[in-house]
Amino acid sequence: MLLVVLLTGARAAPPSVAPRDLALEATLRRHVEVLASDEYAGREPGTDGETKTLRYLAREWFDIGLASGTNDPGNAWFAPVELVERVPQSSRATFQHGHRRIATDPDGVFVVTSGLRSLIEDAPLLYVARDTNPDTARTELAGRIALILDSQSANGAKPDKPGAEPAGPDDRAGHLLDAGAAAVITVLDGPRKLEDVAARRRRPGYALAGQKLGGDLQAYVTPQVAEALLDAAGTGKLDGLRAASGSPPRLIGSNGTLEATGRETRIHTHNLIGKLEGRRHDLGAVVIVAHWDHFGRCADPPAEHLICNGAVDNASGLAVITETARILSQGRPLDRDIYFLATTGEELGLLGAQAFTENPPLPLDAIMAVLNVDSTGLVGTGLPVSVIGAGMTDLDDSIAVVLKTMRRKTVSGNAANAFVRRQDGWAFIEHDVPAVMVSSAYSDTARLEKFMDERYHRPTDIPARVEYGGMGEDVALQVELARYFADVHRFPGPPVPRLDSATR
Repeated sequence: MLLVVLLTGARAAPPSVAPRDLALEATLRRHVEVLASDEYAGREPGTDGETKTLRYLAREWFDIGLASGTNDPGNAWFAPVELVERVPQSSRATFQHGHRRIATDPDGVFVVTSGLRSLIEDAPLLYVARDTNPDTARTELAGRIALILDSQSANGAKPDKPGAEPAGPDDRAGHLLDAGAAAVITVLDGPRKLEDVAARRRRPGYALAGQKLGGDLQAYVTPQVAEALLDAAGTGKLDGLRAASGSPPRLIGSNGTLEATGRETRIHTHNLIGKLEGRRHDLGAVVIVAHWDHFGRCADPPAEHLICNGAVDNASGLAVITETARILSQGRPLDRDIYFLATTGEELGLLGAQAFTENPPLPLDAIMAVLNVDSTGLVGTGLPVSVIGAGMTDLDDSIAVVLKTMRRKTVSGNAANAFVRRQDGWAFIEHDVPAVMVSSAYSDTARLEKFMDERYHRPTDIPARVEYGGMGEDVALQVELARYFADVHRFPGPPVPRLDSATR
């Protein structure tokens, strides 16, 4: 085809994207192969894998010419983050009708708390039907154990895959606890089984140290246990409760004592923060983010490979923001500062990003835009771009201008926003800081689903299966977006608060 064009003298149409930068792709591959190697053991927070990861990144960022972005002389580059791991330890439940104890199968009950120990004694069981508004029943819920049926939940089970709707049957229990119930018992009379729920709830939970322990109590019982409670009180059968959907809350005639305990472990970890200084500190800043953490060892023998290396998720994002920093540092000075943030604890609940927003090195309202990079390297070159966070910030028009200038096409619609709550940008959005994730990685649904099914959070997410061409295009995207948002003439942004010397 090229020969025909040359012979006829016709002018070839300009490409929709820039030619591939093979040298850049080779550098990206080198970063991913190091960060996702077995030597780094899956980059689990609080381990030697964390130390190696942060040392590697800090050395790269220092050599590029970044300065520490913590704005804290006592903790240059590495901002401490303390996490709390909580694991359920013991579960106890007894039931009685009057002074008579009701015999129930101990294997048919599972009790769990979000705190270290929670206990409710001899509290009446109150059946709450599906359509009852907890707010109207607040006085009836106080001091009582709400009993609900899993089969009457409006939503299905909570998904394991990012991007799926996060709602689940436990949402109802949370609403009732918020409305004043002392505890909630869910009768698993639907497709979920007690052993499956208990296995999920026994997994460790994580929070930032200092966050208030919830202490709420939830229990799950089999239909057989529920029938025993109803029989002992002479108040009917489960079928009768199902038929009472929409009726006001009513006591079922039995009382319960529930207790659960948990074990707590502290994890000392860090965010890494670098800064490319702009000409004017008083004009605000742009923040470019990628989480560095993954799951460490995630399989047991006889599996051949025991480590979740996290090549796509998210050694790829770290490589992209590192090379974005290199390119920006080699260009003309920008108006605004650009912070580069590698967060801890994203896989545990966006905890590093939360820690940054709760103790930021600059006022949050001085941040013009946050650009998150997570799980790139899923697709090759030439695909359209998706914007996670589209329609949720005031950045959309500016992103459209940048993409048009780059001759990049965008995916129509906001389907990619299904991922918005499952990435670090959400922690910023919750604090009214505009955050987006702009990438071609989420524009090919078939490839995305294939990754989720075969490699996501598995030992099969390895460097050899990463698409480095797509990563190279994502570097170009972040560079141009950062230049735009750091340019006070092209993006004036909102007024910036006065910054004192401690945050410069």
